Amino acid sequence: MKNTPIDYQIVTQKIKESGLASVGHASIREIKKLVDEIEKATGEKFIRMEMGVPGLPPAQIGVNAQIDALNKGVAAIYPNIQGLQVLKEEFSRFLKLFLDIEVNPEGCIPTVGSMQGGFAAFLCMSRTNRHQDSTLFIDPGFPVHKMQHKVLNLRYESFDVYNYRGKKLRGKLESYFKTGRFHTVLYSNPNNPSWICFTEEELQIIGELADKYKVAIVEDLAYFGMDFRKDYSQPGQPPYQPSVAKYSKNYILLVSSSKIFSYAGERIGMMAISNHLYNMSLPDLLRYYTTDNLGYSLIFETLYPLSSGTAHSAQYALTAVLKAANEGKFNFVEYVKDYGVKAKEMKKMFLENGFKIVYDTDIDQPIADGFYFTFSYPGYDAEHLLHELTYYGISAISLLITGSDRKEGIRACTSLVQHEQLPLLRERLARFHQDHPIAE
Repeated sequence: MKNTPIDYQIVTQKIKESGLASVGHASIREIKKLVDEIEKATGEKFIRMEMGVPGLPPAQIGVNAQIDALNKGVAAIYPNIQGLQVLKEEFSRFLKLFLDIEVNPEGCIPTVGSMQGGFAAFLCMSRTNRHQDSTLFIDPGFPVHKMQHKVLNLRYESFDVYNYRGKKLRGKLESYFKTGRFHTVLYSNPNNPSWICFTEEELQIIGELADKYKVAIVEDLAYFGMDFRKDYSQPGQPPYQPSVAKYSKNYILLVSSSKIFSYAGERIGMMAISNHLYNMSLPDLLRYYTTDNLGYSLIFETLYPLSSGTAHSAQYALTAVLKAANEGKFNFVEYVKDYGVKAKEMKKMFLENGFKIVYDTDIDQPIADGFYFTFSYPGYDAEHLLHELTYYGISAISLLITGSDRKEGIRACTSLVQHEQLPLLRERLARFHQDHPIAE
């Protein structure tokens, strides 16, 4: 029997009981469930890095506004499917002040988290042109987006962008688009899981090619402003959060309140549909909808049957937070900078104990310190490394489920790791390194 920080026999038993064919191929929620069971059985706390959930208190401005709305009785009233008008206007203003783009309030729609926004966008866009039947994922990416496609029985293809950065991206992207089969392209920026950030040149390439081949861009901005190498926190002042919206007229932006406002529990996000896309007439939509107008079809005939609107009181919360940010009264970037502080310390510990950072650069500069980072250990693929780390009380997810070509990689999330846990992380990494000597 091995002598590991977490009881070897219990961990082995719980992995077997989980029914997982492989810890390395498990989904985020499956990893969470497994670790919950091990913690319960052993009484030992893990260094939890598998869940990309906020580790900070919710924005108090939002909490107060939501309580006030509930006290006024909004819980008894169905929300408007298009969203509160004041929320739509504040979000339109937010996009102008922090991205320097113009999106009419009518195209600013609250959704049940940005995940619902993505689900609705994929469903609707797949029906816009009978000849375009696929989504292209610029990976690595959030695994649930592919799960959504499987649920909807929609086709998709993907490629790992790491070897196609900069000017190389144009040829790679065009090789897909010129087939005429893609209705949508999706990516996140900053990227989940690798934390790479696209340059303005790369965003311009994506925007120009998408417009050329009539492909809609779904840009996931779940980590809005969280590339801490630049300060994107000042309303109406450059630098602005980079976005393909500066280079394309065919985009849908997904902005989550979960990370930047630590408001994950209320499941509210925002979808911004470009003015051009919102007003497009696409005859093939009539195969499924009563109108050929894309904006109407997306809101009234796609989002409406999915949930009949977004939680009423949470819309008041998000309105208040956006208004405070727009007026310079709430610096949401400063609010989440602790993630970057922890990432810097944690990466140093990993490197000191023989680990390597997998996605380590943005073309010619070191990757930012932020919500995620990726690591590997010499001699181990991701599947076996993640399995082995479980015995050392360290949980994360494998890049194998993210569309990454880096078969050795693991994604670590900094959010739930507390500062007081960092000495324990250092201790467990050192123990792992000692028990797994690296061959010369």
